Amino acid sequence: MGLKCVHCGEDCGKNPVMFDGQPFCCHGCKAVFQILNEKKLDKYYEIQPMSGIKVDRTDVGDKYEYLDNGEILAGLLDFSDGGISKIKLFVPGIHCASCIWLLENLYTLNPGILQSFVNFPKKTVSITFKDQEVSLREIVELLASIHYAPEITLDQLDKQEGKNHEKDLLIKIGIAGFSLLNVMLYNFPEYLPGGDQLEEVFVKVFGWLSFILALPVVLYSASDYYLSAFKGLKHKIINIDLPITLGIFTLFAQSTYDILSGSGIGYLDSLVGLVFFLLIGKWYQGRTYQALSFERDYKSYFPVAVSKTDGAKTESVPIKNLLVGDRIIIRNQELIPTDAKLLKGKANIDYSFVTGESMPVNKKTGEIIFAGGRQVGSSIELEIFKTVEQSYLTQLWNQDSNKKDTSAKLNSAINKISEYFTVIILLIAFGAGLYWLVSDSRLAIYAFTSVLIIACPCALALTVPFTFGSTLRAFGRKGFYLKNTDVIEHLYKTNHIVFDKTGTLTINSKVKTHFEGDALSEEEKTIIKSVCSHSSHPLSTAIANSIKNQQLKEIHNFLEIPAMGISANVDGGKVNIGSRKFVMGKEETETSSTNVYVLIHDKVVGHYKIENVYREGLQDVINNFKKKYKLYLLSGDNDSEKENLKKIFGANTKLLFNQSPTDKKEFIKQMNNNEANHVLMIGDGLNDAGALMESEVGLTVADDIFSFSPACEGIIESSKFKNLYEFVNFTKVSMKIVKISFIISFLYNAAGIFIAVQGILSPIVAAILMPVSSISVVAFATLSIKIISSRKLS
Repeated sequence: MGLKCVHCGEDCGKNPVMFDGQPFCCHGCKAVFQILNEKKLDKYYEIQPMSGIKVDRTDVGDKYEYLDNGEILAGLLDFSDGGISKIKLFVPGIHCASCIWLLENLYTLNPGILQSFVNFPKKTVSITFKDQEVSLREIVELLASIHYAPEITLDQLDKQEGKNHEKDLLIKIGIAGFSLLNVMLYNFPEYLPGGDQLEEVFVKVFGWLSFILALPVVLYSASDYYLSAFKGLKHKIINIDLPITLGIFTLFAQSTYDILSGSGIGYLDSLVGLVFFLLIGKWYQGRTYQALSFERDYKSYFPVAVSKTDGAKTESVPIKNLLVGDRIIIRNQELIPTDAKLLKGKANIDYSFVTGESMPVNKKTGEIIFAGGRQVGSSIELEIFKTVEQSYLTQLWNQDSNKKDTSAKLNSAINKISEYFTVIILLIAFGAGLYWLVSDSRLAIYAFTSVLIIACPCALALTVPFTFGSTLRAFGRKGFYLKNTDVIEHLYKTNHIVFDKTGTLTINSKVKTHFEGDALSEEEKTIIKSVCSHSSHPLSTAIANSIKNQQLKEIHNFLEIPAMGISANVDGGKVNIGSRKFVMGKEETETSSTNVYVLIHDKVVGHYKIENVYREGLQDVINNFKKKYKLYLLSGDNDSEKENLKKIFGANTKLLFNQSPTDKKEFIKQMNNNEANHVLMIGDGLNDAGALMESEVGLTVADDIFSFSPACEGIIESSKFKNLYEFVNFTKVSMKIVKISFIISFLYNAAGIFIAVQGILSPIVAAILMPVSSISVVAFATLSIKIISSRKLS
């Protein structure tokens, strides 16, 4: 056995290319190795040894010159603004953990690349880069140089990825189906009593005809199984396609021997039937999975609302109802739902949700603002010119999850079980085959192939995504929206719950306001409303709504300081609205209410007394949570509501007031120092974004105007807050269904193997039962969640 290439694992031959004492099959592989080592990316080889792909040494030359064309570039890029661009590329060479690690560390190969995110199932990589430092052409050439050349076609401009794969699968099914019908016809005499009396000439003719029809099935229709098994073995991984491949090869080898020796027509009907039903099962599973696709696209369930205006009035509408040409108002810290043109106002757009870069980009009237940006400063008016794509916002939300570790341990455990499962099945199959080979070769072949085919960890692997996915959909229909299925497992493990107060426990739209001080003039009321209208904070909204004046003044230099207040220049004078410390420079005194002070043109005119109204069902929610969880309250307001909150939470709950955003974040951080703590933070996403980010699960409460916080893992509609305990508790039901599904899968495999080792199960029947097992577990999980959720969730 010759030396293996360190990069790709291929045989280096008699004259290997040597570098740094390491053998390579060619100079291309050596070049990639040098690049990775120079950039200190040698961990690529630690994750998965010999994980690279053999490099085609063809010089790219001007192959990607067309990517310098502005028109083509505009059609390919998903986003381009402020010197930052973003693109999603299909990279078919992605095949293992090392690939993912390397492609998500591209920034070390070129500093112009800000971040990259791999979607392994779809084999895509989303790249965000500084287009003034590195061009798309240079990025693609870099990928090609390390042999991850992307496929860029005109189909990508029309978003038609993925359809060719299904078309190929259907062609393979068609070929296998045609061959099966004809092979069964040639084998028909074998199925009848006295079939063994058929004249020898017919046996040979039917055998050869069956052999010819089986060839395209073996060589083409079943080829995906061979390639998958080969790639797994190449990287020392035994996957589920290896037993299937062995079963196909065994049936084909035995049948070929029988036909060539003239002793019979073999098992080609079983072979072709096996491949046909495997492919049908694969197609059906794929269609079922698509129908229950839940992780990346909630469509109509994603609760984004925005303020729509026609000049005379403003109303809150779901973004799915927005049309091209509609005008919308975006306030400070609110998300821009779709590509739009700036009509009015000073736009400072924070694209960190899209690009990871937090430096705001200034925009002038008439310029384009991309979806996913967030306004920083005073309100702006936009005109929509592109259809809203909620799936794009959801994709950004999921991408943002790489900022903290939200990985679920359950899936990792299942993947480990699946690896050992396949090895055990191989041992059982070989054992059964050898046992029967002594007495009956036909039974030996049936036992060997049937065990390989009927036993499948697919049902086990599908249990978690479909159970949790169905839970995700059930939650979405009831007004509770989670980022992905991993969040369900984290909610299940939660044992500490931290609440914010304002906007979380209180109802923004029902907050009662009363002004104390000298009577405000109409001019002063207009100034106060003009400034408060630019903020999305619950207290600002409450004050703005309490003032009936419709005319608003133009403001300048708007600034909002979390947990302190808002500031702006109006009519040439300074206006500050916020806490006593922010407005007067003095600490808040003991008070029985929440107070918001107002300074207009260097004069403190008084303060608004805010009377909170708590959410419906709050007491029941807290009482239910207290039975199973440790509760906390963190509030940025003073302790005026302390006695009321003690009655709601009880004397044993820790209540902290006058907490800044930093204080809230540090509190959660201290809790996380104990690994036994699993913290759920519930806030409004405004002054508690840091705490939401720090917690294991962050939930925000969405009122009529939707202030989206990328830091959160879930959103609950304010009207459904009274059902929050039901949602969190339902995750325990989901976990029970996962465990029951595991048992069903185990019993199915045990029963199937028990029958198969006896050699009485045809490979065709095994091929039919294999996808049936997966579908039955998926159906059980899906229907169970649907039925139980309809009873337990209101």
